[in-house]
Amino acid sequence: MFRSIFSASLALSLIFPVVAHAADKPKQLVIISFDGAHDNALWQKSREMAARNGAHFTYFLSCTFLMNQEAKQAYQAPHQKRGKSNVGFAQSDDEIRERLGNIWHAHLEGHDISSHACGHFDGRQWSEADWSAEYATFKTTLKNAWRSVGLQEPAGWRDLVDRGIRGFRAPYLSTGGGADMVAAEKKAGFTYDASLVTKGPAIPVEEDGIIRFGLPLIPEGPGEKPIIGMDYNLFVRHSKGEEDAADSAAFEERAYAAFKEAFDKQYAGSRTPLQLGFHFVEMNGGAYWRALDRLVSDVCHRSDVACVSYSEAIPMIKARGKLQETSGL
Repeated sequence: MFRSIFSASLALSLIFPVVAHAADKPKQLVIISFDGAHDNALWQKSREMAARNGAHFTYFLSCTFLMNQEAKQAYQAPHQKRGKSNVGFAQSDDEIRERLGNIWHAHLEGHDISSHACGHFDGRQWSEADWSAEYATFKTTLKNAWRSVGLQEPAGWRDLVDRGIRGFRAPYLSTGGGADMVAAEKKAGFTYDASLVTKGPAIPVEEDGIIRFGLPLIPEGPGEKPIIGMDYNLFVRHSKGEEDAADSAAFEERAYAAFKEAFDKQYAGSRTPLQLGFHFVEMNGGAYWRALDRLVSDVCHRSDVACVSYSEAIPMIKARGKLQETSGL
C-alpha cells in the first residue's frame, strides 16, 4: 500500500513541475511586418487577415506612395536626382485617397504605422544629416497627404504623424555602420528600429535610446539552409527572383514549413519573439502570403501566443526583464 502511494506521489511530483513550468512561460510573441505598404488590395487583404485572427501587424510605409505627380517633381532623396524613386510613386489622386483610408483605418484597428523612408534608396553611405533629411520628407509628406488630394484629414491624423509613428526599417535592411542612422532616428522621434538581421530569433537590444530588432535567419528547404525570414529572400532562393506561378503551391509549402518550424522551436523553447517580414507584392503567385495566412490562422488564436505589432511587443519584452542595452552594434 505504502509503495503504491509513494509511486503515485512520485508520478505526480514528476508531472506537476512540468505543468507549472509550462504555465510560467511567457506568451510566444509573433511580430509580422510589411514593407512598402502601397497596394490597396493588399492593405485590405492584410487587414482582413489580422481581423480574422486577432492579430496586429506593423506596416513600414514608403512615403512616395502618397506623392502625386506634382509632389514627385519636388521630391529629392539624398544624393539622388529630383523626382527619382526606386519604388515609384502613386499613380493617381484616387489611389492616394484609398491608401490614406487604409492607413488610417489600420491605425484605428491597432496596427503600427511605421516608416520605410520614401524612395527606397540604399542608405549605407548616408550621413546623419542625410537620414534626417529623408525622415523630415517622410513626416512632411504624411502631414500634407490628405490636403494634397483635396481631402480633410481626420481628427487625430496629426497626432499619429507627430507621435504615433515610432518605428523605422531601412530599405534593403541597409544601415551601413548604423551609428549615423540611429542618431538621426533618435532626433526624429523614433523609438525602435527593425533593420537588423540576427543569427536566429533574438531579443532586441537598446542602443542609444533606440530599441533595435532584427529579422532572424531561419532554416528553410530540404537542406535547412538558413535564410532571412522574409518573403523576398524566399523568392530569390526559390525561383532566383523570377516569377514562377506554376510552382506556387510547392513554394508555399516550403515557406509554411520554414515559418512553422521557426515558430515551433521558440514556442517549445525559450519563447524568444519570432519576427517575419513581407512586402506588399504577392511573389510566386502569392505563395508567401498564403503561407503567412496559414501560420497566422494556426497560431494567433492560441491563448499563450500574441501576434502583435512592434510597439505592442516592446513593453511585453521589457516586462520580462530581457531587454539588453549596448553602446553600439
